[in-house]
Amino acid sequence: MTLTAVNDKPSLRRILADPKLLAILVLGAASGFPNQITESTLQAWLKDAGESNTTIGILTYVAIPYLLKFLWAPLLDRYPLPLLGRRRGWIAATQLAIALSTAVLAFQDPGSSLAMVAGCAVVIVLFSASQDIVIDAYKVDVAKPAERGLIAAAANLGYRASSWFAFAFALVIADAFGWRAAFLALALAMVAFTIGTALAPEPDHQPSRPPSLRESVAQPLRELFGTPGAVALIVLVMLFKIGDAFALKLFTPFMMDVGFTKTEIGLIAKVIMTSGTIVGAVLGGLWMVRLGLLRSMLLFGVLQAVSNLAYLALAIVGKSFPVMIFAVAVDNLASGMGNVATVALIMAICDVRFSAFQYALLSSLALLPRYALGGPAGWIADHWGWGNYYVVSFVIALPGIACVWLLRERVRALG
Repeated sequence: MTLTAVNDKPSLRRILADPKLLAILVLGAASGFPNQITESTLQAWLKDAGESNTTIGILTYVAIPYLLKFLWAPLLDRYPLPLLGRRRGWIAATQLAIALSTAVLAFQDPGSSLAMVAGCAVVIVLFSASQDIVIDAYKVDVAKPAERGLIAAAANLGYRASSWFAFAFALVIADAFGWRAAFLALALAMVAFTIGTALAPEPDHQPSRPPSLRESVAQPLRELFGTPGAVALIVLVMLFKIGDAFALKLFTPFMMDVGFTKTEIGLIAKVIMTSGTIVGAVLGGLWMVRLGLLRSMLLFGVLQAVSNLAYLALAIVGKSFPVMIFAVAVDNLASGMGNVATVALIMAICDVRFSAFQYALLSSLALLPRYALGGPAGWIADHWGWGNYYVVSFVIALPGIACVWLLRERVRALG
C-alpha cells in the first residue's frame, strides 16, 4: 500500500491530452456493455417470452459472480497471457469469450430451455466479471496519483453510456428483427471492443508478478491488512457510499408510492439518473485534479448526504415533476461524484503488483452495503414511512464523512 505523496502534479491539460484517458473511456465502455446483456436486456427478453416476474427475479441471481470475482482475481495477477501484455491480453481474451457466450445465448429459447438461458447468462457474467477484474487492475497500473480522479471519471462515463446504449441498441434491434438478431449484434459489438484493447497503451512501469499462486493471495492480503491503519481505510471504503446506496435501494417502489407511473419513472427518472451520474462523474474527476483526494471525499461525501434529503422533500409534497426532477438530478449528480472518489480511493490503496486481486476484493467490499441493505430498507419504509426513510439515509451517511475526517492524514498521503 503506497502512501507517498507526489509533488510533481501535472496540469489538467496534460492529463486530458494523455492517450490513456481515451483508452480508459473505451475500456470502461467495454466493462459496462455486457452488464446490461444479463440484466435489463435479458429481463426484457424473458418478459417478451411470457416468463413470470418471479422467474425473472430469480434469474437476477446470475449476477452473483460480480460479488465473488476476488476469488479468481489472483490467477489473473499471477498468470499473464503471452499477447498484449500483463493486463490487455486477459482483457481481450475475456472480451472474445463474452462475445462467444452471447452468440450462444442468441440461439437459446427461454420457452423450451430456461436452464440453458440461465447457464449462458452465468457464463457471460463470469467472463464479464473477469474482464472487470483486469480492466480495474489496468486502471491502477496506468494511473499516477494526480490522474486518478479523471481516470475514474473516464471509466465511469464509458461504463454508464455503454450500459444505456447496449440496452437501447438491443431493444431496437429486437423490435425490428427479433431477439436472436439482437444478441448476435451485441456479440459483434463486444468483439469490436478488442480493437480498443489492442490499441491501449501499456503502463509506464511493469511490476514483477507474484512468484507463486500462493503468494499472489497471501502477499496482497498482508499488504492490505498488515499495514498500520489499513483496516480503517478498508472500513472507509465500505462506509463512504452507504447512505447513497440506502437512498437508492428502493427508488422505484418509492416513486410508485408517491404516485408516478412506471412509464414516467422509466422515461423521466431513469434518463435523469443516467445523465446526472455521468455529469457528476465528469465534474468529480475534474474537481479531483484541483482538490486532491481528501478535500474531494469530504466535499462529495457531504453532497451525497445532503442530496438524500431532496427525496424527503418529494415524500412530503407528493407527486410533483419539478421536485422529482430536482431530487433525482441532484442525488445522482452527487452520487456520480462519490463514485469517482470511491474508485480513486481504491486505486490509491492498491499495490500495482497485486492490483487485480486487491481491487476486486475492495470493490466487492464497497458493494456489500448495496446488497445487504435490502431487508432493513424495506422494513423501515413499511414501518416508519418514506419521510423517515430518507432521514435515515442522511444519518447513516454521516459516519462515512466522519471516517474521512478521522483518517484525513492517511487519505491526504494517498492522493
